[in-house]
Amino acid sequence: MPAELLLASQNAGKLAEMRILIEGLPFRVLGPHDLGIHEAPEETGTTFLENAILKARYYAERSDRLTVADDSGLSVDALGGGPGLYSSRFGGEGATDDDRNRLLLRKLEGIPLEQRTARFTSAVAVVRGSDVVFTVQETVEGLIADQTRGENGFGYDPLFFYPPFGRTFGQCPHEEKDRVSHRGKAFARLRTFLEGDRAASA
Repeated sequence: MPAELLLASQNAGKLAEMRILIEGLPFRVLGPHDLGIHEAPEETGTTFLENAILKARYYAERSDRLTVADDSGLSVDALGGGPGLYSSRFGGEGATDDDRNRLLLRKLEGIPLEQRTARFTSAVAVVRGSDVVFTVQETVEGLIADQTRGENGFGYDPLFFYPPFGRTFGQCPHEEKDRVSHRGKAFARLRTFLEGDRAASA
């Protein structure tokens, strides 16, 4: 039987993307609901990495599995770096991806495209037992478009315009996006770790 690996997210879109990014690794991949874990920890960290470690430890303790957690968000320069750590809570409890995107557009109304610089950040932590055995953080730079474009991805992807591609992440097939995205780059480094002896011996 292959070793089990828990991907620690209650966000269905993120969980699906994480599964794709680790396809082919010799693990039986689980999500929290597969183990009857429906609660999420309060994200009290002051950085993406602190929150990733906090989440990884929370789920590792409850599952007794090798656990991978990602904390990620969108930082918009014209909003002083917001929503940042609060990206998933932007717009309040119960807000949908569409609600958050509409709110972001309202807050940036009248600001020209060249001043709508932004970046996605993904911090990833791996925990076995109570030990943090791997961490990584990656970013990708872009601009916030003037309207949503594309049906791919999730979250803020339809608004995140990536200049080298000339379109939003929402307009990109996942294979193309994953080569350059914050989470794609972080998980490429995670794969290297998980494929190596360090994962087995950590």
